[in-house]
Amino acid sequence: MTTIDVVARQQAALLAMYQRHVGPGDHYALVDFPDHANVGDSAIWLGEVTMLRRLTGKDPDYVCTWDGFDMAAFCAASPRGTLFLHGGGNLGDIWRHHQSFRERVLTEVHGRSIVQLPQSIHFRDPQGMAAFGATIARHPDFHLYVRDRPSLELARGRWDCPVDLAPDSAFALGRQVRGAADRGILMLMRTDDERAAHDPATLGETDDAMVVDWLDDGPLPSVRGDETRADHYGRLAAARVDRGLALLSRGRRIVTDRLHAHILALLLDIPHVALDNDYGKLSAYIAAWTAQSPLLDRARRA
Repeated sequence: MTTIDVVARQQAALLAMYQRHVGPGDHYALVDFPDHANVGDSAIWLGEVTMLRRLTGKDPDYVCTWDGFDMAAFCAASPRGTLFLHGGGNLGDIWRHHQSFRERVLTEVHGRSIVQLPQSIHFRDPQGMAAFGATIARHPDFHLYVRDRPSLELARGRWDCPVDLAPDSAFALGRQVRGAADRGILMLMRTDDERAAHDPATLGETDDAMVVDWLDDGPLPSVRGDETRADHYGRLAAARVDRGLALLSRGRRIVTDRLHAHILALLLDIPHVALDNDYGKLSAYIAAWTAQSPLLDRARRA
């Protein structure tokens, strides 16, 4: 199977997933915009908006960050339609503010369908898992999508809602144009709460290697007087993704423990080594969706 086939398979699965919830002209909201420097979350947001616009022909009626949700403003701007929760890897108790926001939305917003876009699940405290299950049980129409089989088994075994496997929405962006490389190896390694220790020999260190993370923002677009919040969020996310693509393009080969460095390396056609974060997120995703890419075969799998 070629990398083109691997990407196309995930794009087809994403299309089928989104079509279950929206169609031409439908109203919808998309919340939990990732207004931070992590490139991966912006890639997910752009993929979500790309797919939703493709199917509905419309922008979201309402968007917000995790700390910007206003119930009255939401109801006024989006009186009907599906409410989509941004996907990613924050369903659990590592990134508590996103989980608290998710639980708030499920508690306060009833009378319409809520769809959690593809997530990886990890709770370090079983009590938090049980509490989220109780929140789910009180909502009449919640659908959960997860990105890997361990998350699928956990959710189906613990929570009372429809749960399905789906790929990461960043694949909706499609193949990307690669810039010029100036390093033999670019090591994009986590510096946050999901980092794990790795054997230096596994990292493939050389004199031509550069070690970086992508948690520092470059220049960002300012708000235009005539643009909607959805458009501004789109320009912010695009600027962050462009920064990430330019950074990854510098390596003739990449070593990373970030899932979206792996995903964007596939879209850029760059061979790479994928190492795990502290709870196995990369290996679980690779096993479900990307293991057959020759870009990963030419490197070493997680």
